[in-house]
Amino acid sequence: MKNKRNVLYSLMIMLAGVCYFPVQAQQKNGAQDTSETKKVSSSHGPNSIVRAIKQDRKGNIWLTSGEGIFKYDGKSFTNITSKVSSARFFSVLEDRKGNFWFATIGSGVYYYNGKSFRNFTTKDGLASDRIGNIYEDKTGNVWFGTENGASRYDGKSFQNFKMSEAASATQADSVHISAYQHALPKDSWMHNDVNVIIEDKTGKLWFGTRGYISVYDGKTFTTITNKDGKAFANVRSIIKDKKGNIWIGGTDGLWRYNGSTFTNFTQKFIGYIYEDKKGNIWTSAESANGQGWALSRYDGKSLSDKKPIVTEITNKPMIFGILEDNNGNIWFGANGLYRYDGKTITDFKSEEGRK
Repeated sequence: MKNKRNVLYSLMIMLAGVCYFPVQAQQKNGAQDTSETKKVSSSHGPNSIVRAIKQDRKGNIWLTSGEGIFKYDGKSFTNITSKVSSARFFSVLEDRKGNFWFATIGSGVYYYNGKSFRNFTTKDGLASDRIGNIYEDKTGNVWFGTENGASRYDGKSFQNFKMSEAASATQADSVHISAYQHALPKDSWMHNDVNVIIEDKTGKLWFGTRGYISVYDGKTFTTITNKDGKAFANVRSIIKDKKGNIWIGGTDGLWRYNGSTFTNFTQKFIGYIYEDKKGNIWTSAESANGQGWALSRYDGKSLSDKKPIVTEITNKPMIFGILEDNNGNIWFGANGLYRYDGKTITDFKSEEGRK
């Protein structure tokens, strides 16, 4: 049952790709502009799965869902994309200039300057229109993790990268339980399906894929292996904590890398990782009793111990993006949006959605 749940979780999150060799840069051919139309506001959030949650510099909460991109100002929810696209949105980024990027599964990426939208697709140079992750590096380049490699946008054009010259995924491809029980072939399409991108303290980029993790130093890609020499497979989340440690979550559980040593904290499947202001590590993972998924908190002060203090806050059938807001509340996505204030959990779905 455990493996079946892991596979179900994997298949529900269609994300994106990485690379070994930079592919020739492709110039954009005039991305489509869309003027902003009248937005729809309500007192409740979406009833569908919420994938990602971010807070902008003004304090607004942004979230992605199957119903669109929502902005919560503390009083009401506004569906920003209701009149723009019916695509499934997976990721949101506010760049250093205060503009927003929204990733979709099948419709490329939308750029939003607060007034109008611009839609970028493969016609403009993206590696794929199925995008699951967006990341801005230290130099201001915006990276997109797609199912066919990673695309880097410098403000003018896209450059695409692949870690494997394998053929792209087809509708016939699927992830089976046996796929991660042995070494994946080098030409597997899963090595180009990028789930997460992060830059470490040395400036190297880490790409977590449905295949393995690859680290890019600007010239070459290196596959990362744990202390036993095994490559990390089907990585769903990578973060850099305040101390510069890298945390990895996926099929192989939860790991921390301090630059020289890997430490394993659990072998349960990990979907998301987040560090709060106090240094606690939050995860979404298979619950201890095997019933659904748990929002768990690893006590930051005990992380140096062999057995840190872990508290399961709540269980849901699925748990996705995690965020700590400016007031210290923890937000998380499931079938709808939830907020944990340290004592109680608030459900932001409509009354119909709560049934």
